[in-house]
Order: sequence, then structure tokens, then C-alpha cells
Amino acid sequence: MTPNTIAINLPKVTILSVDLGRTSTKSSISRVSDQVVLIPANVAHLSVDQVRRGGFETQATDPLNDIWLEYQGRGYAVGQLAADFGANLGVGQSKVDDALIKTLAAAGYFNVDGDVAVVIGLPYLSQEQFDREKEQLIGLLKSPHVMVFRGERKTINIQQVWVMPEGYGSLIWCEVQDKRSAGIDFPSLSVAIVDIGHQTTDFLMVDRFRFARGASQSEPFAMNQFYDQVAAQIQGADSQSLLLIEAVHKPEGERFYRPKGMARPTNLDEILPSLRKSFARELSNRFLAWLPERVTDVIVTGGGGEFFWSDLRPLIRDAKLKGHQAKPSRQANALGQYIYGEVQLTPKG
Repeated sequence: MTPNTIAINLPKVTILSVDLGRTSTKSSISRVSDQVVLIPANVAHLSVDQVRRGGFETQATDPLNDIWLEYQGRGYAVGQLAADFGANLGVGQSKVDDALIKTLAAAGYFNVDGDVAVVIGLPYLSQEQFDREKEQLIGLLKSPHVMVFRGERKTINIQQVWVMPEGYGSLIWCEVQDKRSAGIDFPSLSVAIVDIGHQTTDFLMVDRFRFARGASQSEPFAMNQFYDQVAAQIQGADSQSLLLIEAVHKPEGERFYRPKGMARPTNLDEILPSLRKSFARELSNRFLAWLPERVTDVIVTGGGGEFFWSDLRPLIRDAKLKGHQAKPSRQANALGQYIYGEVQLTPKG
């Protein structure tokens, strides 16, 4: 089965996949990779009067750069608009915070209305915290919601919510790719998933598609520490700046960042190589300290996974393991979560 082929008749319920990244919310209503939307994770809490002031320009602007909504008498700006209002990425907060607003923003962006099933991910910091936040998330989401999205009233009835550990969606996405010609059958393997995000690096162990709870963990060591190190080298830099983060991930020769108030941009090519080398060393040490003995294959995913793939690949090879990069890395979790929702809604028998 290829990623763009659905061989089943699905119920008429929209599946909304939401990957609550700390840099951006990745969301999808299909399994087509280039249709995944990345909405910056900033959320600004405003008055209804403040958000309504954007009403005159609703139809003329790019919705991704101008996401605002009204919900239960309150106003919210999301993404770049929220950053313009001074909201940061919320590093250090629970991902349950503002999860409902981010989900509604994604639903509004895709023009979703009516009955919806949501598949969403949370970090696996511990079984107790995952279970607690899972119940909180389901309680927030599972219900009818009436909102005004960019001036248009919408009613969204979230009928079902599935919550999975962050990173697991990438395994599902990799599995539905055409891997058989390469002799890869993930359901028969012991797989380690390394999902390097903004706020956490998720180390998941999956035995023949059984999530190994006791061997899996998320660590609060991730790209936000790397951005902190980069920002510390630049006068006036903000490590949560969307433009700084974007510049870090650009190709060599195009990595320029000018902090607000500075006259000239900094060429990040002059500082990234040494920082990257030391950070990759620490990341590799943490990976090896965690790596279970029975692992045969490693899937590296997430925005940080794509960034550090060339650093981790030799380490995986030296350990005599098979390494796989989820592609596209930033979108893989959202795509796999969507496929999980398809399976759950498929009539049994």
C-alpha cells in the first residue's frame, strides 16, 4: 500500500491529525505529505475586540500568517500573528496548555466542520504523566465546539480522540511506505524511534508494533537548548524567534539572522559547525545510554532528527544497527497519526 492510496471506504468523519510541536503544530486531514500544514506554536490570549480588528482583511490575506479565532467569549491569535503580538513558543509549558486552541486553529485552517475524529500526540515523560495529560486532553477536546474562525462561525463536533506517544506516528508512516523491496518489515522488528523535537527528544521502543512502555522515555533535552546556544553567540538574539529557528535550518550559505534593533545580520555559518558538533556529541551519548539491547533498527524523525541525521547515522552504523530517516521528518508524525485514525475508523470484519 502506497502513502497516497486508500483501499477502503471510510465513514464520513473528518480525521484531523495534530502533532503538538513546540516550534510548530503539524496538522493533516489526509495522508498526502505536501498537504501537512505547519502552524507556528505561538498562541496569544487577546480580547475579542482585539482579534475582531482583523476582520476587514480576512479574505485578502494568507490564512497561515493571519490565524485568529473567538472561542467561549475570548480571543486568540495563533502562529505568526501571535508572535507579532509578542507571544513566544511556550517552552517549558505542558503541551496540554493551549492544545484545544491549536486544534481548533488547525480545524479552521482546513475548513473542517461537523463531525471530527482527532489523533494527537504527547511526550512520554512517564507513564503517570502521560496518562494524566491524556485524560486532560481528551476531556478538553471531546465535545462540540462553536468558534468564530477569522470571522466565520464554525461548529466542530469532536466525537473521538486518540492520544499516542510522540514519535509513534513516524513508525506508522515508515511502515506504509514501500519498504518490502528493501527487505524491511517493521511489524516483525524491534525498533527504536528517536524523535528530536523542540522541547523533548522522545526515545521510544517498539517490539513488533507493541509499544514497550517500560523501555520508552522522553527527555527534556532537545532543539530548544541548541537554539539557546546559538542565540547566546549573537547580541540581541531571542532563542524563540521564528526567524532565528528558520535561519538555523536553511542551507549553508543562506543562514543569516538579524535580531530586532541590530543593523546587520549574523552569518550563522560562522557559529553553527562547532555548536552542532558538541550538541550532537551530547545527543549521541544520551541515545547510547538509553538504547535497549534488543534493538535492530532505528528510526530518526522530527525537525531535529532531520537536522542531526548526518551526525547520528555513523553512530547507528557503528552499533551494527539499521538506520532509517523518516521522510519528511517534520511531517512524519502527523501523517502516521492520520493513518492510525483511518485504521480505527475502518469497519471491522
